[in-house]
Amino acid sequence: MLKRRDFLKHSGTMALGSLIVSKNASAFFSKKVSYPIGLQLYTLGNLMTADTKGTLQKVAAIGYKELETAGSDKGNFYGYKPKEFAAMVKDMGMHWRSAHVGGAPFRVDQIMKMAKTAEDSARIKGYMDRMKNAPKSLNLQDNYQQLADAAAEGGISYLVCSSIPVSTLDEIKNAVEVFSKSGEACKKNGVQFAYHNHTTEFDQVEGHRPFDYILDHTDKNLVKMELDLAWATKAGQDPVALFKQRPGRFPLWHVKDLDKTTKNPTEVGNGYVDFKRIFENAKESGMKYFFVEQDGAPQPL
Repeated sequence: MLKRRDFLKHSGTMALGSLIVSKNASAFFSKKVSYPIGLQLYTLGNLMTADTKGTLQKVAAIGYKELETAGSDKGNFYGYKPKEFAAMVKDMGMHWRSAHVGGAPFRVDQIMKMAKTAEDSARIKGYMDRMKNAPKSLNLQDNYQQLADAAAEGGISYLVCSSIPVSTLDEIKNAVEVFSKSGEACKKNGVQFAYHNHTTEFDQVEGHRPFDYILDHTDKNLVKMELDLAWATKAGQDPVALFKQRPGRFPLWHVKDLDKTTKNPTEVGNGYVDFKRIFENAKESGMKYFFVEQDGAPQPL
């Protein structure tokens, strides 16, 4: 069985079916597939702002080819202009496919509602502390057109809402409005808009689940989903059942695993998310790209 370090070194050039690092790695796929392995740069934490270029060079050396950016304490796109960031990534032999941006400003009480455990609360609080003195980032509620234009400038395929308040029905309805406007603006720019879930989208809110309400009240062609496989699983959802309910609406995935005991993110293959079954239904979901992610990774690289 490949060690994790060896897996990462070779993952950019070998078929994914032979590379999964888990105790039952050989059974991960029934047949080989050739999806490129992507990385959500949130995994790298402060490394992306401390040394953006140097960190990306290390990511390229590992073998990743596909990237999804996250918010940072230097604002959108790690303080670079979209065209500059895209050129830097391209020069390293990688592709910038997708960008995470905020949906709307959160109050402290709103974002803390996303925590399900004490560990969740500590992780969220740490992120909020880091962002206190950060340059103001654009968000979709106030700046959807600017962000759609930035996505087009960077040449990316997807602009993704990383999160948005959904703790009341009014907030959910606001999300629908924000996503509909963002989807239209992105479409005009040749970019696909999508929404990334946490666990809260599957909570009951005034008789509705935000996940269902948002997808039922938005155009399936304008608003797609980036399904975080771990958060959906943690919320008690079956990703495959979600695919079957709305086939083709999940072009992006976050491939994240959860520790069996703590239910917190762990290295892919070390937890209990049923990746074999999920990947067997990739076609049903409409998956185009997936991005490995590990929140709070102790050794990000």
